[in-house]
Amino acid sequence: MFAFNSLQISSSLLFNHHSTKMATKTPVLTTKAPPPLPGIYSQAIIANGFVYCSGAVPMDAETGKIIDGDIQAHTHQCIKNLNAILEAAGTSLEKVVKVNVFLSDMDDFAKMNEVYSTYWGEIKPCRTCVAVKTLPLNTDVEIECTAVL
Repeated sequence: MFAFNSLQISSSLLFNHHSTKMATKTPVLTTKAPPPLPGIYSQAIIANGFVYCSGAVPMDAETGKIIDGDIQAHTHQCIKNLNAILEAAGTSLEKVVKVNVFLSDMDDFAKMNEVYSTYWGEIKPCRTCVAVKTLPLNTDVEIECTAVL
């Protein structure tokens, strides 16, 4: 047993890499968010009580095109798309525990945060935000998340 500040964890829980039991993976698909590219990825996967969402870009689900607007409009659309996927999976934005934000320009960080911060209450999910060289469809933001069911 290992003790971490009065928390005891069995070593079999920490080092159980010999287990042959495979976790069930259930794909999530909704028409309320842009469809994934066939054969490339899923909108989300449910596994072990979590929903793992692929990156959402600011694409309109009906037109299949990136919406017009600035980084703030694009951030809203990304989160709207994630919300639709999370709802289809049986969870919500309130149950998001981890977010990764990808920006094509870190100068957009403050404006993205103005919008981003309106979506979560007092307890914000863990988050990473990085700037990347380019994003799909030459958009300026892509957001992915993980939520509990």
